[in-house]
Amino acid sequence: MTTAEHREVALRDGRRLAYLEIGSGEGKPIVHCHGAPSSRVEGALVFDPAVATELGVRVVVPDRPGMGRSDFQRHRRIVDWPSDVKELADALRLDDFAVLGSSGGSPYALACGAALRGRVRRVGVLGGIAPLDAPGMMAAVHGPLRAMVRLARGAPPIARGLFRLNLRAMRGGGGANDRMARMFPEPDRTLLQRADIREEFMACFEEACRRGARGAVWDLGLLGRPWGFDLAALDLPVELWHGERDRNVPVAHGRFLAGVIPGCRATYYPDDAHLSTFVNHRRELLAALAA
Repeated sequence: MTTAEHREVALRDGRRLAYLEIGSGEGKPIVHCHGAPSSRVEGALVFDPAVATELGVRVVVPDRPGMGRSDFQRHRRIVDWPSDVKELADALRLDDFAVLGSSGGSPYALACGAALRGRVRRVGVLGGIAPLDAPGMMAAVHGPLRAMVRLARGAPPIARGLFRLNLRAMRGGGGANDRMARMFPEPDRTLLQRADIREEFMACFEEACRRGARGAVWDLGLLGRPWGFDLAALDLPVELWHGERDRNVPVAHGRFLAGVIPGCRATYYPDDAHLSTFVNHRRELLAALAA
């Protein structure tokens, strides 16, 4: 396996967990926790298969429950995710691995670091969101995302309806996609003018809602609840990367996480935003996580 492959595993409770693999099948494994709302196809946006293969890295990107091809899990919490990751790692015979969380995937990656001691060797946080119950963190989030998190928690049917409207607008193309791109700061706006980047970006959301919006809305709502573990108790290497022009998840979130997590090594990019941090620094992220 040297490019990208979509697969599934059966979990002990009968659910199916879908995942994407990128890179070298014999390489150092990295489990990537996608953003919210997103899906395993985010791997095509964040990772370059040729670079992953060159660096000897095997990237595994699972769909969280209810998104993409993974089955929904009732009453799911953030701290339930490490159990799914452990079962996936066991099925793939991964003795130890790094975990990367991007954007709204950061709590899931950090939860794995807290729960899977001895299996997770390193955690990466890429443009990651901080706990929204921490002082000032909810207010710092971009207004539309803040509104959607609150709706996902307090009025899920309305949030699901808005997700369906967004999907319809995206599939309609044309002006809706141009308006979406204009909402982003530079350099993300320029990146989204590239057809390949724009299509991969939109595919993340569309695949998240493959079976309807229930799973994606539940996932988003969890960001507005307590994460269920202590960031200050993490005792493994944590790498953090954040663009200072990020308006979706402002750099205040990255600085908060770096200040709370013991020994966190943070890198801030003054000229990058949310999407460009993913796209422009693929090689160094993979190299650091494979170290």
